[in-house]
Parts: sequence; structure tokens; C-alpha cells
Amino acid sequence: MKKSIPDSIVVPGHPDYDLLTSLADEITKRAGGTKALGLGFSAMIRQCVDDVIMTPKTGRRSYDELEKTEKTYIGTRVEIELRALLRLPKGKLDTLILGRDVDIKNTMGSNWMIPTEAIDHPCILVAADEKRAICYLGLIVAKLGYLTSGQNKDAKKSVSAEGFANILWLLKERPYPPNFWQTVSSAAIERIFLGKSGNQRMASLFREVQDTPIKREVVEAVARQKDFMRRIRSDNGRGTRDILLTESILLLSGDFNAELINQLGLPECSGSDFISHQVKTDRDAALASNHGIFIKK
Repeated sequence: MKKSIPDSIVVPGHPDYDLLTSLADEITKRAGGTKALGLGFSAMIRQCVDDVIMTPKTGRRSYDELEKTEKTYIGTRVEIELRALLRLPKGKLDTLILGRDVDIKNTMGSNWMIPTEAIDHPCILVAADEKRAICYLGLIVAKLGYLTSGQNKDAKKSVSAEGFANILWLLKERPYPPNFWQTVSSAAIERIFLGKSGNQRMASLFREVQDTPIKREVVEAVARQKDFMRRIRSDNGRGTRDILLTESILLLSGDFNAELINQLGLPECSGSDFISHQVKTDRDAALASNHGIFIKK
């Protein structure tokens, strides 16, 4: 997305103010409030992109490595997932809000392509900037005066430089989780996926990436097994947690080990996150034993 976006002029007195604010209020309400909208939307963006990159299966680590058709499909996924997030029905365009047909446009670049059928209709504008890991959610009425005079071969127009000011932003430069695999070195990824079994791959994951919350989706992708959670639990000495304990590495759950995670001074984990930590001091070992986790030498 453009690094310099003009302030919105959609304020009382603007011809689109009443319509766009009513749509914005409905979207926010359906999401469960402003905070829930931000959290849910940013998580949705990350999931839509990661599901197409498929690092564990393809070895690709970034959006730039995708085929053109895959990049296009991300827009379709965003449309589907956004309707699901907000519990919105399908309409003559992409969705229906307060009885109005609304188009949903997504971009991973700097602008959106508005089709002829969306002209003079409200549009939900979604944008994600993978390099900066920030996302945008806005509303615009696709009036010709807000669009470029030029068009592509499909007769689609873009939002003009002046038209950007007529966007009502619900989320602007909202941080979203970066692609996990771009935070891990290529050598570490190779070592992780050398493991032939789910236990071996997961042990490598938490051995290579320590003191960093790892999401459930990443663990599931690495395990490549239906019952991946069984692999992460103690399993009569064979589970990932058992393997790592023999190396003095704790594997902790944000759901069940939040107090110990805090006492060890590790980053906060959500209920579905996991984090590993190499025990190097008697203090850490004592804290672990106080929570029923005993280092196996």
C-alpha cells in the first residue's frame, strides 16, 4: 500500500458520510466491536496469505514467490473469509449490508481494481502490505469522480490519487502478524522439515525457535498429522515435550502454562500459542519443578 495516504475527508457534510458511516457501524457491530474487528481482521489476513503460500508443503516463504493465479486467489479467499467473519450474506455483488449491495476489493499492492458493475456502489476496500505487515480496511462509494480516467483491458478502474481522500477508514496501518517463516532462517527451516515423523519435526521446530510464541496453525502445519496435539503432549516418553525435556528445553502452552511463562520472563502467549525455553539456570529449573515439570538429565 502507498506509504503516504491522505487524511479522509468523509466527515459530516460529505455526500457519502451518512451511507459510509452506517455501513461502518454495521461492520463494527457484526465484528463484536472495534477491538474485535481489529483482532479478527488482522488474523484473517495472515491466514488467507499463509494458506496460499503453504510453506511446510512448498518451501516458499513469501508472497513474492506465488504464481499470478495464486495471488489472485488470495483476493477470493479474503472475500469469502470476510463475509464469514462478519456473518454477511452474498448479494448481487460480493455481499449485502443493510440492504445494499456492496463489493469487496482486495489488494496486496497499492490500489484496487474496481469493476464496472461496482460503479456507484459502496465498496469494502481491503489491503495488506506484507513487507511492513500492516493492513487496511476502508469503505468508499465507487463514483467515477473518485476513480482514474484510465482503465485496464477488463475496463476496471483504480482509485485516483484524489479519490483516496474519499475513503472512510475503519482500520488504517493496522499491524498484523508477520509471516512466521520469514522470521526463521532458511537453514533452520531445512532442519525442521528433515524430520521424517511428526514428533521429529515438532521437536526441531521448538529446538530451532525458542522464546518466541508459535501459533497452533504453525504447529499443525509442521506436524502434518490429524492428531497433532497428541504429539505435543507428554506421551509416555515419546511425545515432543518428552524429547525436549531430555535436552532441558521446556515446551509450554499459553493455555495451561501462562503463570510459568510469565515467571520465566517469556513473551505473553495467547491460549492457542506454544513457546519453548532452554533451561540454563537453577532458578529456571526450580520454577519449572514448582509447576510439576522436572528437567530430565
